[in-house]
Amino acid sequence: MKEAKKAMAEKGYCVKCKASKEMKDEQKVTMKNGRSAMKGKCPSCGTGMYKILGKK
Repeated sequence: MKEAKKAMAEKGYCVKCKASKEMKDEQKVTMKNGRSAMKGKCPSCGTGMYKILGKK
């Protein structure tokens, strides 16, 4: 049997909850300066979360 690979949810820091959590509804974006980032929402409070990925 083949196992379905589940995409790992990206972790980010929620400033409002003051905790590191997995993002909900994340999407990869490119910032103005050309760096990659993941943008999502906190599953607990719904606040916007960002994680800067690096130069790529």
